[in-house]
Amino acid sequence: MAGRRSFTTLMSLAHLGACLFLAGGMAFAEGNYEFMQTGAAAQQKYVGPGSCSATACHGSVQPRKETKVLQNEYSTWIVQDKHAKAQQVLSNPVSMRLAKILGLPDAAHAPKCLACHALYVSPEQKARDFDIAEGVSCESCHGPALAWLGPHTSRTQTHAQNVALGLYDTKDLVHRTEKCLTCHLGTSEKFVDHEMIAAGHPDLLFELDSFQAVQPVHWVEKDPRRPAEISKDPLFGVRAWSVGQAVQLKESMDRLARRAKGKVWPEYAELDCFTCHHSLTSAEDSWRQARGYEGHRPGNPPYNVSRYVVFKHLVRDVDPQTAQQLDDELNKVASLVTELQPKRDEIADHAARVAELSGRLAKSINAMTFDKARTARLMKQISADADYISNNGERCAEQATMALDSLYIAYSKDGTPNQEVKQAINALFQQLENPSAYNGRKFAAQLKKIGAAIP
Repeated sequence: MAGRRSFTTLMSLAHLGACLFLAGGMAFAEGNYEFMQTGAAAQQKYVGPGSCSATACHGSVQPRKETKVLQNEYSTWIVQDKHAKAQQVLSNPVSMRLAKILGLPDAAHAPKCLACHALYVSPEQKARDFDIAEGVSCESCHGPALAWLGPHTSRTQTHAQNVALGLYDTKDLVHRTEKCLTCHLGTSEKFVDHEMIAAGHPDLLFELDSFQAVQPVHWVEKDPRRPAEISKDPLFGVRAWSVGQAVQLKESMDRLARRAKGKVWPEYAELDCFTCHHSLTSAEDSWRQARGYEGHRPGNPPYNVSRYVVFKHLVRDVDPQTAQQLDDELNKVASLVTELQPKRDEIADHAARVAELSGRLAKSINAMTFDKARTARLMKQISADADYISNNGERCAEQATMALDSLYIAYSKDGTPNQEVKQAINALFQQLENPSAYNGRKFAAQLKKIGAAIP
């Protein structure tokens, strides 16, 4: 698998018998259930991951082929998924130091940290007690389970019925990405800002398909457009990457608009971190100074364009008119943010327009079917844009690397992988191992090799 074995270091920056039938919750019989309270709304409560762990539910050691789900989902999560250890991370030396810097008594029990590192809800939202040490668990992604826990075991119960009871629709790639980004990008209630990064928290980066690959997935991928079918699309990864990029852009613009209207500006977490945080060299060896500072004043950190720098090539391919609108609006966003002291309302207005456009794109892309010709064309276009991508810094280089890895894995699934391309992608990952030592010229040269090697 190209690149993903060496992806662990990159990911560390981003950090990582039957179901319980609850008394007072519901009376349930297969195909027929009724609420004993006033309805689903009254039952939007959490029951904890233990309710999913029985062997006959999702706690099987081995996956089962005779059922519509693997039934080992809990076992995969608890053993292999870093989400299960997310709360434990808060007790390591770096987290303890971070909490001290931020004036928090204890990161392992601080609401600010637990909001993303555990299933952290109020006592009123719990149907039973459970341990926050279980980390980011089932209901963190699938929603409070009290109302749908029993019904979802029925053979006659539909996914739509479960969603109506409060199950979060993770089958839909748009909704799935939105859920991931509540922590991997942030919301108004839970976020990582420059203060937290300065204290030691990793910066937030995201790419849906790559992150799923190293999670690892604990589900059978099904296409909601054809609910009865298991996804046999070898290019599913291309759609996952594409939708993930569109939703990520939308959510990043919503975040920028919130921050532009907030109390603290400039919010340096919106800028290119490594413009300031990189290993210094002599002037004659500086690729940044050789590149110059087109579009902004030298000394002003530029806006971090990584959430669009690769995705724009897909948009130009599938919707040139929207691509031009996005280009225009994002150029205005980048220019305003880089000024550091702009009219903040203008930033929010332009960001809102980008969010609206990218939200529409996410829905249309989610309905698309991708082919090998478009995938190859997209990889070549990304490679051909090597100088621009590389010159915009390490975060853009990360997105290009993850994108090419995802796209090429999908592209080569029904054929023999090209070893030259695989090695070239692995070499890109290697250049990202020490972010502050990133060299744009070297990365661009390596990136161009990939396009040349793709048929």
